[in-house]
Amino acid sequence: MTQIREALADDAPVIIEFNRRLAWETERKRLDPAKLAAGVAGVFGKPGRGRYFVATTAEGGAQRVVGQLMITYEWSDWRNGDFWWIQSVYVDAGHRRRGVFRALYEYVEALARKKPDVCGLRLYVEVANNAALSTYDNLGFQPSGYVVYEREWS
Repeated sequence: MTQIREALADDAPVIIEFNRRLAWETERKRLDPAKLAAGVAGVFGKPGRGRYFVATTAEGGAQRVVGQLMITYEWSDWRNGDFWWIQSVYVDAGHRRRGVFRALYEYVEALARKKPDVCGLRLYVEVANNAALSTYDNLGFQPSGYVVYEREWS
């Protein structure tokens, strides 16, 4: 049975590993381990940056993290509220197609709906990630009509 909870700083090693796998599986990017570890620590160190949530399941008598997502915040002056951006979504390969992401998503959506200052959820996805596109469609997400641009200098 999958359980969802807010991540603890003790979960950082698995979050780091899942983020490493995520970057490789979705974009064929190899992340700098030190920068990745500092980035994950930066979320735990400054809660205003975001929050991680993890899915756990009982294996071998202990709870094992099998999935994760992070939310970050975007203020919308048009709506006088925050969008919660869903990011860093990863489910361990052996636990995919078992409802782990759905459980994470439903948990976060329920939290967001309880907060009057949250106006919605957003996410972005690689255009060629058909499995993710299908999953998000099935959860009721719709293309926003926006195209995300970036200019990275990290």
